[in-house]
Amino acid sequence: MTVPPTIPLACQEQLLPGDDLIRKHALAAALGFAGIELRGRGEPALARRLPELRRARAAGVVMPTVRVEPGPLIGDIDPERSADAVRDLRSQLSVVAELGGVGVTTPVARATPARRLPPFEPPRPPAGDRQVLLDALGTLGEHARAEGVTLFLAPLNRYEDQMVNRLDEAVALCAAVGLPSVRVAADTFHMNIEEDDVHAALRAAAPYLGHVQVSDTNRHQPGTGHLDWPQLVRTLRDLGYPGWLALGCRLRGEPVQALHQAVTVLRHAEPRRMAA
Repeated sequence: MTVPPTIPLACQEQLLPGDDLIRKHALAAALGFAGIELRGRGEPALARRLPELRRARAAGVVMPTVRVEPGPLIGDIDPERSADAVRDLRSQLSVVAELGGVGVTTPVARATPARRLPPFEPPRPPAGDRQVLLDALGTLGEHARAEGVTLFLAPLNRYEDQMVNRLDEAVALCAAVGLPSVRVAADTFHMNIEEDDVHAALRAAAPYLGHVQVSDTNRHQPGTGHLDWPQLVRTLRDLGYPGWLALGCRLRGEPVQALHQAVTVLRHAEPRRMAA
C-alpha cells in the first residue's frame, strides 16, 4: 500500500534569512518547505509589492497564502477601520489570485481594553459583532469567489481576540455566510489554549477547514513545546485535509537550525511511505 503524498509545508517569509524572495525560497526548498507564506500589511501594501512578487513567481517561487499582519480588522469597533480592513483584504485576495495562490488568512478582531477594565462590558453587543462580521465576510467571500481564491477565518485565543476564539465559532460564521470561498484556518497555538480537545475540534470543523498555521504550545517552532505532532498530523491525514501547513511562529535558536527542526518534526510526524 502506498501512503498518499505528504501535506505541503510553507514558511512565513519573515522567518527565512535572505535578501529577497528568490533567495528565501531557495533556502526554504533546501530545508524541505514547498512554499512561502506572505505577510499582508495594512493598506494596499501587498499590491505595491507586485513587481517584486511577479519576479519571484517567474523565478519559480511558490506563494500559496497570505497571512494578515496586525492592523485594521473586519470586526473593528470603528466602522471606518472595519471598512479599511475589507478594502485591504480585497486587495490581498486579488494579489494572491494573480500569484496563483490559494487564499488569505485573517483574524477578525483584536482584544479591546473593555474586556480588562471597568465597566467590563464590550463596546458592542454580541449580536452587533456578528452582524458586522457577516456583512464583511459576505462582501469578501463574493470577491474571493470571483477571484478564484479563499478567505480563511482564523480564531485567536481570548487574550488576543474578543470575538472568535474557537473553530466552532468560525465554522458557524462560515456556515451563515454560505459561500465556499469563506473557510476556517486553524492555528495550533491558539487551539492549544481554547479547544477542549484539539483533535475533536479539527474533526468537527473538517468540512470548513481550509488552512492550518503551525507553531508549538509556546509559540516557537514545532519541537520546542509539548504538542503531539504525530497525532495532529494523523488527524489531518485521516480527515483528508487538502491544504497547507504554514509555519508561523517565533524561532528559538539560530534561524536555519530552528527551521530545520520544524521541518524535521513535521516530516517525522508523517506516516512513512510503503511500496505497494
